Amino acid sequence: MDCCEDLVRYLSYGMILTSIGYLVHHKKAQSSYGRHMGLPLPARMVPAAVAWFLQEMPALLIPLLLLLTSHKPSNMGRNLLLGTFCVHYFQRTFVYALLTRGRPFPLGVMAAAGFFCSLNGSLQGHYLLHCAHFDEDWSADCRFKIGLLMFYVGMATNIYSDYILRNLRDRGEVMYRLPKGGLFEYVSGANYLGEIVEWLGYAVATWSLPALAFSLFSLSFIGPRAYYHHRFYKETFKDYPKLRRALIPFIF
Repeated sequence: MDCCEDLVRYLSYGMILTSIGYLVHHKKAQSSYGRHMGLPLPARMVPAAVAWFLQEMPALLIPLLLLLTSHKPSNMGRNLLLGTFCVHYFQRTFVYALLTRGRPFPLGVMAAAGFFCSLNGSLQGHYLLHCAHFDEDWSADCRFKIGLLMFYVGMATNIYSDYILRNLRDRGEVMYRLPKGGLFEYVSGANYLGEIVEWLGYAVATWSLPALAFSLFSLSFIGPRAYYHHRFYKETFKDYPKLRRALIPFIF
C-alpha cells in the first residue's frame, strides 16, 4: 500500500480543526454522558462496559490488521511506536471497559466515539506502517526516549487514577464521592491529565503530524471535561480542597 501522504496530511489537519471546533462548541457544556448527562435520558442507552469495549476496539484492531497485512520490512522504531499505541487501547478495551462502573452511554455518543477510534486507528496505523521513516538509530534518539517515558508515566497515572475513581463506590451506586490519593490531591482530573501526558509523549516519540493532531484532539476533548468535573466537585462538595486545580497542579 502506498503512503498517500496528501490524505494523511488532510486527515491530520482535519483532526486539528475538529478539535478547535469542539472547544468552541463545548465551552459551555460537555458531551452528554456520565455525570454531565441531562434529563430526559436518551431512549437508546448502552451499558458502560459494552459501550467502552465496542468504541475502543477499532483503535486496537485496525492497526493490528494493518500490521498483519503490511509487506514492508520490519523496523524496530516503527513497531515499538505502533505497539505503544496498541498497548493503550488494549488496556482500554480489555481492562478498563470490563472493570468500569460508569453509567450507561447514549447510543449516539458510543457510535461517535467508535467512529473516531476507527478513523484515528486507521490514520496512526497507516502512517507508522506506510509513511514514517525511522532509521535504525531512532530508538536511541532523545525524542524517542523522552516521548516513551512520558507515555508510560502518563499511562500509569491514568490507570491508577481510574482505579481510585472506580473504588469510590460499589457497583450499582450512583452517588459521587470525593476522590483522594495520587494526583487527585492536586487536580480534579488526574485521570485526564495522565491521558493527555500519554498522547503528548506519543507525539514526541513519533515526531509526526498525525500524532500531534491526535494529541491536540485529546487535549481539546478531555481538557475541558476536567474543568467541568472540577466545577462539579466544587459545587457538590462544600469542603472541596481550595488548592486543588482542575488539570494542571498549582496552575489551572
